[in-house]
Amino acid sequence: MRDDGFSIDSTRPSIARVYDYLLGGKDNYAVDREVGDVFTRDLPGSVAIAFANRAALTRAVREITTTTGVRQFIDLGSGLPTVDNVHQVAQRHAPESRVVYVDNDPQVLVHGRALLEENDRTRVVPADVRDPEGIRTHPDTLELIDFDRPVAVMFSAVLHHVNDEEDPAAIVRHWRDQVPSGSYFFVSHFRSGDNPETAEAERVLQETFGRGRWRTDEEIESLLEGLEILGPGIVPAPLWRPEPVDGPWSSGGERELTVWEHLIVAGLARKVG
Repeated sequence: MRDDGFSIDSTRPSIARVYDYLLGGKDNYAVDREVGDVFTRDLPGSVAIAFANRAALTRAVREITTTTGVRQFIDLGSGLPTVDNVHQVAQRHAPESRVVYVDNDPQVLVHGRALLEENDRTRVVPADVRDPEGIRTHPDTLELIDFDRPVAVMFSAVLHHVNDEEDPAAIVRHWRDQVPSGSYFFVSHFRSGDNPETAEAERVLQETFGRGRWRTDEEIESLLEGLEILGPGIVPAPLWRPEPVDGPWSSGGERELTVWEHLIVAGLARKVG
């Protein structure tokens, strides 16, 4: 893998490593656990967001590979490897599936190198989601992805880390214009609940990372302008095509969702025409 010029800084918290900690992972440092503990201690129940999001992503990849002919995935802001990564889910159902992971966190890149050694249909591109053209034209992307064929572009819990002035809609629009009809777009996003929980969680992320934007249903839907949003629409992640086997955080079932589970939504859209 190419020299990316990134180095791991264990003195500053990382969004990917905090997320890893909340999911029960081991690839994090004390500074990350300190931020994660704010959520687990001061915002009890908020860890449900991480689990609900991860389960929805897994279901979306499975849905795409089992019901469509799409066999190419670009996972933007992929984060650290955990159980059932995109390539594992996709290749379980369609072994020929190819996956490009994109992240700018050095820890993610370290794991990516190990990943490359065991899977020749997977690449990890060291890049920022705010540079879509740089990602699209990266040699590792072009080696694996055929942009003349439909692609699944996965925006799992990443667009809410793009602030308004950075124009997240333009990022989605760029990918929409670069992929052919029949391509799919998965989005999961923090959803504003206009409540104290939302305000406090947003404050923690903004003070820690300078980013983290909760958006309304209308704002999230507008990110997918020009795409056909498939059923059941943009809904709380546990209610996006749930299956009981997904577990307590991710299956809506008959129970009432917690306030936190309402604060992460998911949706799948398709490019037509």
